[in-house]
Amino acid sequence: MKTRQEALEYGLSFPDTYKEAPFREQNWQLVRVNGSKKAFLWTYEKDGYINLNVKVDPDFRDLWRKAYASVIPAYHQNKEHWNTVILDGTIPDDEIKKMIALSYDLVTDSPTKRIYEAVKKIPKGKVATYGQVAAMAGNAKMSRAVGNALHKNPDPDNIPCFRVVNSEGKLSGNFAFGEGVQERLLKEDGIEVENGKVDLSKYGML
Repeated sequence: MKTRQEALEYGLSFPDTYKEAPFREQNWQLVRVNGSKKAFLWTYEKDGYINLNVKVDPDFRDLWRKAYASVIPAYHQNKEHWNTVILDGTIPDDEIKKMIALSYDLVTDSPTKRIYEAVKKIPKGKVATYGQVAAMAGNAKMSRAVGNALHKNPDPDNIPCFRVVNSEGKLSGNFAFGEGVQERLLKEDGIEVENGKVDLSKYGML
């Protein structure tokens, strides 16, 4: 992703969003959320590159800055809660999209954010089902949303999605983590795995 148009189109792919150029000059173009009118994506050209300002959870803020030299404290915004992403071609598209999606989640208080917070509460040595995580996130009916959110986990070191299993205790499968990864991580947690399954009566959250 290198162009403003690509960034704006992705921002506008989220529900209830619209584009606005709030200043007299056209350099600053924003994507806002209907209703609250809060902006989650700011685009502008600076020093020959398109820049994006995106909102960040303080827990993830430094993670992005350390991972990519082109992610820096936000230009002209609160540097504790916003990052600037310089579209110089050094950051993979999927990572840029994750940052934009997280910014949208933070501005809208979306279920994804609540799901990640719920997963963080699963203690070491225990597992939770998709349904349990959904309930902890405020809506017991959004088990599928839990699966989608965990598949896009932006920070596996701090969001232990490997501790989430299905209602029968079965693991997610190699497609989600890579071959044998979830089983290995669970065993490192002290959880027994037999035939791709965890005993919920022993290791499940109450």
